[in-house]
Amino acid sequence: MKNKKAAMEMSVGTIVTIVLLMSVLVLGIVLIKNIFGGGMKVVDMTNEQLENEINKLFGEDQKLVIYPNSRKVTIKQDESDGFGIGIKNLLKGTSGTKTFSYDIIVGDVGNCGVDESEIESWIIVGKSESNIPIPINGDSVQKVILEIPEGSPLCTFKLRVNVDTEGTSYDTDSVIIVVK
Repeated sequence: MKNKKAAMEMSVGTIVTIVLLMSVLVLGIVLIKNIFGGGMKVVDMTNEQLENEINKLFGEDQKLVIYPNSRKVTIKQDESDGFGIGIKNLLKGTSGTKTFSYDIIVGDVGNCGVDESEIESWIIVGKSESNIPIPINGDSVQKVILEIPEGSPLCTFKLRVNVDTEGTSYDTDSVIIVVK
């Protein structure tokens, strides 16, 4: 009788220990996922947070940077997200403030099976902007937000960012958008 009672207490103690260890494991996994799961979505960032992230990306001679640095953004259907653009005035032989503009165009429709105009309609904020004053060695940060409608094809496409200054091409770069 004593052995059965001891065995029963050992079983209950083991079960409680296993349950507690599993709880700690699950909480640890959730914490690690939140820490390493990637940066905050651009759509949720304040302008100051986006400026800080983009300023980290600027190198000594980079005129245009895109956040996230991977230049790849994954957006689920019926959700919004986007990317940040940083433009730095590195014009030589000039002084004062220069006026910049940018335009987002579809570089490649990829495997989407839709035309460029439909993809462009998914850009809800920041498709283009003009008259952006930037002093020498100064920079400007812009936010581009896309909203992928439900029922859109699951695909990958490329957007190109073209930056001009006072009618002259300044720099260009691209970003890959993955629709999930």
